[in-house]
Amino acid sequence: MAISRRTFLTAAAATSALALLPLDSAGAQASASAAGLPLGSPPAGAGAGARLTNLAHLRFLLAEVPVVASVTHTTFDIDISPRVLAPWTYADADGAGGYRPVGGGTRDAVTGSWTQGAYNADDIARAAIVFLREWKATGDAQARDEARDVLRSLAFLQTTSGPNAGRVVLWQQEDGTLNPSAIPVELPDPSDSAESYWLARTVWAFGEGYAAFRREDAEFAAFLLSRLHLALDALGRESLSRAGQWVRSDGRDLPAWLIAGGADATAEAMLGLAAATDAGDARSRQALQTYGEGVAAMATDPAKGWPFGAVLPWTGSLGFWHAWGAAAPEALARAGALLRRREWTAAAVADAGTFTPQVLATGGPRNAWAPLPAEAQIAYGAHGRVAAAVQAASVGGEGLRVLAGLAAGWFFGANTAGIPVYDPATGVTFDGVETDGRVNRNSGAESTIHGLLTMLLLDANRDIARIATSITGLSSFSGLRVIDAEGARLSAGCVVVRPEDGAWTGEGNLSGGAYVRVPAGESVEFDVTEPDGILHGLVWRQAADAGDAVWEVFRGRRRLWSTRTPAGGTGERGLTEADGMLVPQLLGGELPAEAVTVRCTSTGDLRLDALVIQPAVANAVYSTTSGSAVLYANGTRRDQRVAALARGAGRAYEADGSQRGQAVAGGKVRVRGGGFTITQ
Repeated sequence: MAISRRTFLTAAAATSALALLPLDSAGAQASASAAGLPLGSPPAGAGAGARLTNLAHLRFLLAEVPVVASVTHTTFDIDISPRVLAPWTYADADGAGGYRPVGGGTRDAVTGSWTQGAYNADDIARAAIVFLREWKATGDAQARDEARDVLRSLAFLQTTSGPNAGRVVLWQQEDGTLNPSAIPVELPDPSDSAESYWLARTVWAFGEGYAAFRREDAEFAAFLLSRLHLALDALGRESLSRAGQWVRSDGRDLPAWLIAGGADATAEAMLGLAAATDAGDARSRQALQTYGEGVAAMATDPAKGWPFGAVLPWTGSLGFWHAWGAAAPEALARAGALLRRREWTAAAVADAGTFTPQVLATGGPRNAWAPLPAEAQIAYGAHGRVAAAVQAASVGGEGLRVLAGLAAGWFFGANTAGIPVYDPATGVTFDGVETDGRVNRNSGAESTIHGLLTMLLLDANRDIARIATSITGLSSFSGLRVIDAEGARLSAGCVVVRPEDGAWTGEGNLSGGAYVRVPAGESVEFDVTEPDGILHGLVWRQAADAGDAVWEVFRGRRRLWSTRTPAGGTGERGLTEADGMLVPQLLGGELPAEAVTVRCTSTGDLRLDALVIQPAVANAVYSTTSGSAVLYANGTRRDQRVAALARGAGRAYEADGSQRGQAVAGGKVRVRGGGFTITQ
């Protein structure tokens, strides 16, 4: 399951698939071939044209759960069928090639209960979506029946009366008993006492379920729509009631009407609302309009540097992006196309076409940019990049489909471990790749589900599938480089500070777990021996005025350029958890092609964390079944010509994915300003 944001931050401190398709299989295949994209052989265990989606492991995780109606919890046809289906939360590798389903927390040997539960609403909701999409894609009656019983399971977790009506209990035990207050505590507590991620995902599942069943089973579809509206009643008492209101976050106004304060949760609800809207539900359309305005307000400008056009997931920090926010561009593209909101689709295209190349050139879908890339790589994040690019390509250019293929290559070896993490022969998706390259070979519900959601997209987009499955490894990448201030040359008055509470500031992580306090007149000097890049200063800015950081770039004794950034002045803290903010600040000028010294001098009380260098043209080199493919991502606003890293032809693309012709000539590769190039 996806942990709550609060749990995730603590850790950081230490539409059916068919509705997404702009091309049919034949048209997509022709488009890929014409563009000279990296095509190769199918993956091991899959013949030409064979489907990648395999529900075997997800079905292995399914358990029959007895349910008993009460005043506050019931479900469709409970008197006729008092059993539902739900996936186990986790599955541990047994060391012999098999898996053992387990629940969350620890298990009481006497009662058999888990401190959290065996099953959870997050995974139940998303498993229902997998079965729904498989059924709609293939007509598989078994998947239809499984979708029905998993949706019935989800409906049982929704509270139907009393002050918490419409909200959802997160955890359930093997015997069907609900556990509203898990150990360790998750917020909200009890889990149906306020809106939540699991309520947002319930909206997603009920919306797609209603759209899928309305012509198949009118009675069941009506039940799902009534439960969707019950969820909207609950949201109407909280986030929807704040529509048009704004909250302060480090001096910036952000939307107050996001579910649980996040574009991440809200975006997943939007996917269900979009499906219901497309099926004709006026109430879903109204909610989709409201939530879309909020998520779009979290978009960023790629020209201003970090986070490179990504949609920020959380109103609690301006310097924190995480993979659980990856559905935001997909939702904006889907809703923007449906409601004809060009600014929404533009935000989705910017996220897919500018942020995704930077993600790939930094080694793949790391779980967090807080604000620097860190944490493990997981299926959730990889799926988000693929789904965003596929959906954005329906309003952008074909280059976004190529990016989707490269991003999906993560499942087939384009990760820091260099091995496939999805097996089409079994349907197993590993739980992730650690920062040191170790693979977590467990395969719980969340990883399985997001692996399958990706495979459903690939099966429906065979051009993208051919790119993804031709990739066998990630040979090299050149993303952001970081020089920690504590490792640079410090003038006499500077002090290295390592906070006792660790690297987490309440809004982000200090690079290296420390910063340098630079009093007025003191300075820090960084030797940049790998030049030709874009500079960002990472300062832990204070709320009050703390003077400026004066940045100067020298080649030898000659000063090339200088600029200033504020050391404080973030303004009103608002709802953030701590004073100050930790966001890379774009310094302006590019580095020359020679070694330089960067000096940062304080005019007040500066807390300097690091110097961040973004390559003018970052790259990722992939091993493929037919040689190699290279992604070049231009971080500047002007066209660049760089040395080719591998032989072959290539295409240049604008950031919106529109093609700009052949890109390789005379051993040089042309990369459009702000855009990307892919060579084979």
